[in-house]
Parts: sequence; structure tokens; C-alpha cells
Amino acid sequence: MKFVHMADIHFDSPFVNLSDRDTLGDLKRLEQRSVFKKVVDYIKENNIELFFIAGDLYEHQYVRKSTIEYINNLFKEIPDTKIFISPGNHDPYIKNSYYNKYKWNDNVKIFSSKFEKIELPEIDIYGYGFTDFYCTDCGIEDFSVDDENKTNILVIHSTIDGANLEEMQYNSITRKLLKEKKFDYVATGHIHKMQIYDEPKIVYPGSTVSLGFDELGKHGVIVGEIENKNVDVSFLPLAETEFVEKTIDVTRNKF
Repeated sequence: MKFVHMADIHFDSPFVNLSDRDTLGDLKRLEQRSVFKKVVDYIKENNIELFFIAGDLYEHQYVRKSTIEYINNLFKEIPDTKIFISPGNHDPYIKNSYYNKYKWNDNVKIFSSKFEKIELPEIDIYGYGFTDFYCTDCGIEDFSVDDENKTNILVIHSTIDGANLEEMQYNSITRKLLKEKKFDYVATGHIHKMQIYDEPKIVYPGSTVSLGFDELGKHGVIVGEIENKNVDVSFLPLAETEFVEKTIDVTRNKF
């Protein structure tokens, strides 16, 4: 079974550090839409069965209804793909959020304040979502998978092995605990740089589009395949622009 895993696209971000540089903020918002369409096109062209969105899909404070409609209309183009969204700290599932008040397409599952399980023939997918802008206890300590013989996947927005007070406010979970809980793949988000841990396989795809000068290099999504509890993944770069850091020797220049 094939899947795509993305996180942290932050639709309608104000791009505070870019918006004072001509039209960079506006261009980045256009890139967000373009890249997300690329993701959906990839899913269509490759018959992807599962689509995991691990939080911060949009900016709660700034997102426009037209952007939500744009996202959902693209979801309608992949009706045979099951879409799982775990709200994060920038797009929590709160009373006035679009997760709560908007009618999403039938193939979209949005997780909320309690661990839920979606059961497929050979795979169980669990999920949890932020219901506030902070999360210090998601309740995973008291959680256990129902069937260790199946492939068990967790979709969650989290900080893995949070080490300080700030990190602990964003759903800090240890790798040791996730291993004890018998997950085969943890589709997570929050860290904007791609990171992959093994045993269990815990993956941050990084921000789908670079959000500023501090997010260097290529950005995109994770694509993977699940077979008999084995999960193979690779990185698919999709972002249309890339921030790079260069050193220029000016010692020989005459002024």
C-alpha cells in the first residue's frame, strides 16, 4: 500500500520576514497552492491509497475560506485516496476552526482530542490532533495498539524527545515510548527539517515549502510503501524555490 506524508505547509502564512522584501510573501503564498496541487497530482498519477497530513496545514489566524475551498476541491480530485489530518499547534481543532465548521470531502478524516483508530484490512491507522495552540499531554501513555500483527501507523503533530520547556509544550513524545507502543510508522510534523528515525520509523517530512531564510535546501513530501509491517520511504522534492547560503570572497574587490 502506497502513501504520501506531508506536514507544515502553513497555508496563508503572513511570511513576516519575507513580506517586506518586495512581493516575496505573495509569491510564497502562490507557491504553497502550486506545490499542494503538485502533491495531489502525484497522488492521482501514482494511485496513492493513503495521504497523511501531520499538522499545520494552514494558519488558523490568517487562513481564508477561499484557501480552505481550494484545498478541499483538490481533495475531491482524489476520491479513492483516504486522507488523514492531524491538526497541529498552528491549525488546532478548536470551536471556530475550519476543521470544525467546514464540510470537508467524504475521503477526509480529521483527528481530534482523543486517539482514534481507522481500521483497514491489513493496517490500523491511529491519530490525534491538537485542540489548542499548545499540548502538554496527549494521553499516549495510556494508549495501546489493538493488534500488533497488523501494520500500525500513527499520524500526529509532535516534538520527538523534547528537551526543554518550550519543546515540552508541543506534544513531546519520546522515541522509547513510541517503540513500546508498537508503532511501525509515525507520520509526524512540527519540525521543518526532514528527519527520519528508525526503530520505530518516525518521520518528519519537513515543511512542504520553505517558509523563510532559515529553512535552507530542498523541501517536499515523503512517499512510501507499506508491505507486511515493513515501511520504505523516500523524499520527493516539490518546492519551486529554494533558499541557499553562499559564501562570497570579496577580499580582492576594490571599492
